[in-house]
Amino acid sequence: MNAGDVIAPKLPRSRISKFPKRLRRAAFFEQLGPGLVTGAADDDPSGIATYSQAGAQFGFNMLWTMIMTYPLMTAVQLVSAQIGRVTGCGLAKNIGDVFPKPLVLVLIGLLFIANTINIGANLAAMGSAVELVIGWGGHIFTVAFALVSLTLQLFISYERYAKYLKWLTLVLLAYVAVVFVAKVDWDAAVAGLVTPKIALTSDSLTVVVAIFGTTISPYLMFWQSSQEVEEIQQHANARPLKKRPRQAPREFRRIRIDTFIGMAVSNIVAIAIMMSTAATLHAQGKTDITTAADAAEALRPIAGNLAFALFSLGIIGTGLLSLPVLAGSAAYAFGESQGWKCGLENKPWEAVGFYCVIIAATVLGIGIDFSSLDPIKALFWSAVINGFVAVPVMAAMMWVGSRRDQMGRFTVAPLTLTLGWATTAIMAAAAIAMLLF
Repeated sequence: MNAGDVIAPKLPRSRISKFPKRLRRAAFFEQLGPGLVTGAADDDPSGIATYSQAGAQFGFNMLWTMIMTYPLMTAVQLVSAQIGRVTGCGLAKNIGDVFPKPLVLVLIGLLFIANTINIGANLAAMGSAVELVIGWGGHIFTVAFALVSLTLQLFISYERYAKYLKWLTLVLLAYVAVVFVAKVDWDAAVAGLVTPKIALTSDSLTVVVAIFGTTISPYLMFWQSSQEVEEIQQHANARPLKKRPRQAPREFRRIRIDTFIGMAVSNIVAIAIMMSTAATLHAQGKTDITTAADAAEALRPIAGNLAFALFSLGIIGTGLLSLPVLAGSAAYAFGESQGWKCGLENKPWEAVGFYCVIIAATVLGIGIDFSSLDPIKALFWSAVINGFVAVPVMAAMMWVGSRRDQMGRFTVAPLTLTLGWATTAIMAAAAIAMLLF
């Protein structure tokens, strides 16, 4: 041994084996962000109500829809994320380069209306969930949740806020836990996933359309694309891939992992909700569920207090997760279309228009909770609006994703584009079906 050699301290074998694993797990979790949050926000209280109704009304026979929607929603979100990361601009700006500005403004206006209705319904569901647990204060907690969400969006830095949203996705595990509290017929559940037995009736088609409208929503596309732009702005060395192509392999790998896992989380939770309500409510003949709070209340006498508590916790947690996504996606869309300064990394006085849209959507959402408007009818029309907005938005996305003048050499892969166009066609059929049924 030479005098200059350094003797490395010996570490216990257990620490040598565990340390790299911890590093690998941390590095893997760091790759999750916009896609994970987008997927988790898809399971908002309005979505929970839809999945609960599907399980209560049709048992396990609607589980197949989650298998079908997974590749479709994944393809659409991959396209939206890639557009944001390659161009460095959000979806609204890129769509404005394809469609006439008046049409873009109409689409964004409809998006704002639909998102506001969803915000109101989600706030009402969160307040109702608290009232079910403690016995009072539904409207009070509705306002409190709205103020908490607004405060976080206005005064917390994007970097901290993004971490908060990412960790909040863990609340979705509550719905997975409900499955193990309820007594699930696993043979019937597997059959519902693979070989369902369901008649094509007006009621079943309506629920299928509602599931597609809930799972593949325009606000998710605007949100994930804009979050990719935020990610660029948060890292000093990051640039749009058109300007820094060497970053493409790493970033595309991250986007794929993030989006595939995010959409999988969304659908696994939806499957868990359908399974739990099928095994409890449907098995007991309770087939009429109108809100997420109805589902939680109905679960208590059938599946016990633990299932009720977990379901209620999930409503509150997913509501807190979905509020910034709904309000933020409308703000990004409107701000980008107008050329405003946008982004949660800005202070409120630095992006006044952007934050005014967030405040307006949230305040109007609170107003819906205190109005005489029927929340179920409001959600139905919100789904109709989303169905019609989704079709031209997705068509524009696929067009942008295939254009070299906007995407450079990073046009979207043919398989992803094919799935994206297939999703557009299916959503067009769903939009028509919403009117017919």
